[in-house]
Amino acid sequence: MNSNNANKESGHKLCSLLFDTVTPDYNTNLQTLLKLIDQASEKSIIVAPEVCLTSYDYDNFDEALEFAHVANKAIKKASHNKIIILTMMERRDGEVFNFAKIFHNGKVVYERAKARLFRFGDEHKYMSEGTDDPIEIVEVDGIKIGILICFELRFKDLWQRLEGADVIAVPSWWGVLRSEHFENLTQALAIMNQCFVVASDSLDAECTKMSGIITPHGKVDRNGNKPCLEVEYSKREISVMRRYMDVGIK
Repeated sequence: MNSNNANKESGHKLCSLLFDTVTPDYNTNLQTLLKLIDQASEKSIIVAPEVCLTSYDYDNFDEALEFAHVANKAIKKASHNKIIILTMMERRDGEVFNFAKIFHNGKVVYERAKARLFRFGDEHKYMSEGTDDPIEIVEVDGIKIGILICFELRFKDLWQRLEGADVIAVPSWWGVLRSEHFENLTQALAIMNQCFVVASDSLDAECTKMSGIITPHGKVDRNGNKPCLEVEYSKREISVMRRYMDVGIK
């Protein structure tokens, strides 16, 4: 079977987003996201930056949390025949968490709270930390997907929890002063776990702007000035890499 036939069987595409978050105009951010989702191909796996709808808008924190209700409804409607991955802050039972979510065919098919908060950014002062237990591979539309949220990318034990994933999404709000770390870690994750990595960081001035897609072989393609970078997904490429360089990942 050649690569073209493998892609034809699957038909999935990978899409890393790159756009700015306007604070506190959350609805404008939502419309930007929805427009990019609409422009993406059918059967796309779309990864948006961390907290892309509100940023960490602590000055308008209650409003940011309430906006999640609006966003959830709109993104569910936009998720037919597409897989959409992003994070948003929400209040649950009196606590605030930063939830990673996977939307597909009108539903939230997976969610978990960020397990490793970035203390240099004071996240722990405003949000509760999730646990490692829900950091797992989830199969959506035949694709095995894992998620690492921004700072979680620095923890190698979390990489191991996602061994065997076809795609690891990395929605991020990563500081520009550590751009090289983001570039190197996302590439290393793809090489170590022999999978596709779809990393999405914000166009915000304080962020790296280094959204991109890395193949199981470690080939890097960054968005540059593209709001949506689209790459063909190939299960065969994953299988070939795991057979060629057998380190025990199935």
